[in-house]
Amino acid sequence: MRKKHSVAPLLRGVLLPALCIGVLLFFSTALNSLDSGHEAEDQRQLMEALRRGCVACYAAEGIYPPNLEYLEEHYGIQVDETRYTVFYSVFAANLMPDITVLVKTP
Repeated sequence: MRKKHSVAPLLRGVLLPALCIGVLLFFSTALNSLDSGHEAEDQRQLMEALRRGCVACYAAEGIYPPNLEYLEEHYGIQVDETRYTVFYSVFAANLMPDITVLVKTP
């Protein structure tokens, strides 16, 4: 008499753990994607805050801020220097400064 081979042990032993690993990988990838999107949004918001601060300074004082420190001190802009590098280049007092925000890599 021949034994019937059941598929249930195969499902429990191989397919179920493989399915669980697949689901975990999917969620891990989704979380990484969310985190990178969040980082890009933070970078964009910092750039906009710097530009708005420059425009506010020009409207109030008639000149653009001479440096980033002036903008931080007088207009309340805060830059997380552990996360971002800001390049602030002034050509003339009556021209909008060139502002570049880069994310620091760990």
